[in-house]
This record gives sequence, structure tokens and C-alpha cells, in this order.
Amino acid sequence: MKKQEYAIVDIETTGGNASGSRITEIAIIIHDGENVIERYETLVNPEKEIPISIFALTGINNEMVANAPIFDDVSEKVLEMLTDRIFVAHNVNFDYSFVRHQLEQAGFKWTARKLCTVRAARKIRPGFPSYSLGKLCNSLDIPLENQHRAGGDAAATAILFSRLLEWDDEGHIEKMIKNTAQDQRLPPNLPPEDFNNLPEKPGVYYFYNEVKKVIYVGKAVNIKKRVASHFSGHKINPQRQHFLRDIYSISFEVCGNELMALLLECTEIKHLWPTYNRALKRFEPKFGLYEYEARNGYKYLAIGKLNKFQSCIEHFSSLHEATNILRGLAERFEIDYRFCKYSKPQEGEIFQNKDITDLPEVSLHNEQVDNAIDFLVNNRPTFAIIEKGRTAHERSCIWIENGHFYGMGYIPLDVSIKDPLEIKNYATPYKSNQYIVQLIFAYAEKNPRKVFFNKQFLE
Repeated sequence: MKKQEYAIVDIETTGGNASGSRITEIAIIIHDGENVIERYETLVNPEKEIPISIFALTGINNEMVANAPIFDDVSEKVLEMLTDRIFVAHNVNFDYSFVRHQLEQAGFKWTARKLCTVRAARKIRPGFPSYSLGKLCNSLDIPLENQHRAGGDAAATAILFSRLLEWDDEGHIEKMIKNTAQDQRLPPNLPPEDFNNLPEKPGVYYFYNEVKKVIYVGKAVNIKKRVASHFSGHKINPQRQHFLRDIYSISFEVCGNELMALLLECTEIKHLWPTYNRALKRFEPKFGLYEYEARNGYKYLAIGKLNKFQSCIEHFSSLHEATNILRGLAERFEIDYRFCKYSKPQEGEIFQNKDITDLPEVSLHNEQVDNAIDFLVNNRPTFAIIEKGRTAHERSCIWIENGHFYGMGYIPLDVSIKDPLEIKNYATPYKSNQYIVQLIFAYAEKNPRKVFFNKQFLE
């Protein structure tokens, strides 16, 4: 039976992602598990400019690659050396994504089992402050010449790989190169135990970078399954590659149900504003309902863009939503249309009506405006949503007060609630926003049996 062989690979590139960058140098060292048996190294003409920042890092410039072969010319040699061998690299998914993408562009369909020496080193020799190739080689007294050049980095990785094989008394490497090994799908800097400890329950999960800052918050019906989906597939866009490289740890919080997970996700994104969360940012309120009093004594209601230096009566996600609310208030309280403005005044501008005929009596008009504002602010519903909890020994609760999200929490099953107002005592306060309120009201409309108003009692 043929002995298993390994292709230890290092590449230099014009940038950080396979879709928009190209290989400028590649080195492949074939290892039979005991010794190095073959080496290959070449510069590659990327057929595009090499950025100054890349030249500063690698020393490879446009003149050096001008007469080098393009990748198509070396693709058959690269494929020959990689075929039927384990693909080994330091931070393997980076090198693998480039090689796979450029082989595909050259007309070759190729896949291989992978082994990451970053991850293998973390398992076999834990406890080092850094597992970057340079610092790891320094810690282990591995010679590293021509750092940030493919040949030098590949040679150092080959020595590291040989030593890891010698030190691997528990068979970690054999487990890692299996086709089904979950480790190979995890980000290179993520400890496997962080993933293994994830529950298969509803909740919120947090990704952290190297300095323990939250870079992404997500919600899930099944936390472990959802987190795993972030690491599956072979997308090569730069955002995904940067995202995976930035993940150093994961934490989580189990929630009683999907709605609570969604609400917690929304509030945490608003609080932490993580780098890689973008989807929910478009739901930030942009417009407000304002009240003004002109020199003539008349009060006006106006819609305008939010201004952090001015307080508004209510805020809205869209101009359409704000306009509908103001129109409804004007009709309900018979407010003269001339005192309803659908755009905020410019600085220094005072609302004045050119049409001043047949104006309503000032005190009566202002009273109508005050009543409309009072209705909007104080005539909103107060209710609770009761759902299943995280365990069979509790129930979850979400408290809405005057139409705003107050908070959520959990009630022990042995606690008897005589008045729904008591539920508020079990809710941890959170900041409300228009998007969260919309989610809760939509859920309440679809699940009326789980909604409890002031005069109702909890069974």
C-alpha cells in the first residue's frame, strides 16, 4: 500500500482574497511522513500590478515577476504535485483557496484533504502566546530564512510539520486529516473546544477577535448548527476570508425561544455595534415626529430627519411610516392640515402659513395637538408575551410597556402570577427601538394566545 504523502505549500499573493488577487510565488515541498522527498518553487506573473504594501512585505515587485511564468503555465506541475496528497499549510484555508481558485481558472477541478499546522500546533503544543509562523518558529527554535517568501516559509513549515509528527503521541494529526474532521472546517484561530461546547438550543452567539472584542453577533434556533454554517462552503470573497481569520473565540447565551433570541441579537448589535454585522443596521430609525410653536402661538407637528441634538416625540424607520402616523393623528384629532408638516424646517426657519384665512382658534387648536401627542405617547398597549423557557422549570416573558419594548426574562414555574403587572418584575430591561417593536407586535398578532393584557391573569 502506498505511503501517505503530504504537499506542504506556501504562496505569496497580490492581496488577501482569492477572488480579487493572484499568486505571485508558490513553493511546494513533498513530505512522506518522515523526510522531504521533493521541492518545487517558482515566481508567478500575476498579470496585474503588485501593490506597494505587498512589495514592502514580501520584497516581490513587478520587475521580478515580469518574465516569470503565468499560473496557467505552471498549473499542470502544481496539480501533479498536489494530486493524491494531503494539502498542508500554515493557516491552510488561505493557501488552499488561492490554489484551488487558480487551478479552476486554468481548467482543472481539484480538491484535497487539508491539514492546518496552526491548528495542529495548538493541539499538540498548546500554551504559546502566538501561533503565527514567525513567532512559533522562534518559540520552537525552528530556522526561518526569507520570511514572507514562499520558499522560506514553506521550508520552515516543513520542519514544523516534521516535529509535530514526532510530538503527536495522541494521534491528533491522523484525526485532523480525516475527510469528516470538523477541525478542518473551523477558522484557523478558533479553539475546537469553543465550537464543541456550543449547545443545540435557541440563543445568541458571539464571535470575538484576538483582543476579545465582539466582531459578530448572531441568533439561532440551533446555535451549534448555525455557527457551523458560517464555516461551511468555499466562498472566496474578501469579507468572508477576513471574517474567518478574525475569529479567535466564541461565547453564547441560551434563550427560551427564537423570538427572545432575535430580540437579544437586536439589542446586542445596537449596544456592541460589531464590525461584521451589517444587515440590521438598515433598520435604524431615520425620521422623527417633532412639535414646534410658531411666533403666532400655533403649535405645529412635523416630520423630519433625526437629529441627535433635538428630541422628538416618536421615531420611525421610514418616511412612509412617519407620514402615515401623522396623517392618522391629524384625521383623528381634526388638526388643520396647514399645521402638519412633512419635512423638518431648516435651521432658523419658522413655520408660517401664507394662507391665514379662517384659521382655527389658537387655544382649541393647541389643545387638539396636545391631545394627539398624548394619545400617541400614552395610549399604547401594555402587555406580556409568555412562552416556554430554557428548561422545563421556567417560562420566558417579554414585557411591552406603553407600546415600547421594556425587557425580557424568565419566571420560575412554581411562581404564581396573580396580576400580569407582576411579570414586569422578572424582565431585565433592554433598550427599545422601532424594529424590535415591529417584531414583537407582529409576533403578538400571530400568537394571540401567548399575549396577556392588564386585566388578564396568567393560568
